[in-house]
Amino acid sequence: MSETLQERVAASLAREIHPEVAEYARKLGEEAGACAVLFYGSNLRTGSLEGVLDFYVLLPGPQQERIWPRVSYREWEREGEVLRAKIATISLAKFAEAARGESRDTTIWTRFVQPSALIWANGEDARKQTLSAVAQAARTASRFAAVLGPEKGPAEAYWRALFQATYRAEFRVEKPGREDSILSVNAGHFEGLLPLAWQAEGIAFERDGRMLEPRLDPAARARTAEAWKRRERMGKALNILRLAKATTTFEGAARYGAWKLERHTGIALEVTPFREKHPLLAMPGAAWDLWRAKRRSDQAQR
Repeated sequence: MSETLQERVAASLAREIHPEVAEYARKLGEEAGACAVLFYGSNLRTGSLEGVLDFYVLLPGPQQERIWPRVSYREWEREGEVLRAKIATISLAKFAEAARGESRDTTIWTRFVQPSALIWANGEDARKQTLSAVAQAARTASRFAAVLGPEKGPAEAYWRALFQATYRAEFRVEKPGREDSILSVNAGHFEGLLPLAWQAEGIAFERDGRMLEPRLDPAARARTAEAWKRRERMGKALNILRLAKATTTFEGAARYGAWKLERHTGIALEVTPFREKHPLLAMPGAAWDLWRAKRRSDQAQR
């Protein structure tokens, strides 16, 4: 393997991005005084500007909030087109720590072993630190995959076992086979990634064609298995805490909810200043308005 993991991740993060998305990332990064902005999700793969663009904004300094990331929703009208974004904000230091697997969180390294793009950075040092963190996410994911996967098998069997386990640990409701769709639509990204990550992580392995067999010594395997059990026990609790926090700190929640509602039902719900500021308190009134709008729509169709 002449290519290194660092080189592989650098090339992946430098992928070509729609100019409007790059401009949006720069705007978010500069406004936040950020180190870097990462772009990920289905819009990265499709190149579409429809729906919601997913960004991670990485800040300088220590992490300010104990429950992270902070999530917000923004709309930006550009040349008559509205671009919508869901933004997760976290310090670069905490992002790197989570990517290394040093916390009990599983969301960062699971998310960023998948495709992402580094589309804005505040200088070369910030770019290098972010690149290093994303490469470390692949190493952490590969380490757990070596224990959660089969004794011997193709690379996709290890990734599949990893994603299945993290879905269970993260209290996520995913359709059966979600991990297969991730692997199939991102086949080029995952092709050859596991051996590179194992090599970078110092995990010896045997390869026979497509079949891989990690050679973990019993002590290392036991340590990694125990580390996974700790994350599995804490995963659901951490996700519930984040969901609870999001109900009170999700900036732009009312606008995000109204947009999702109109997209799925065709019913436009007014976002008043009160609903914008107090989305939870406004829910009963919003539900009443929705019921009346749906009733009018049903009557008009009769």
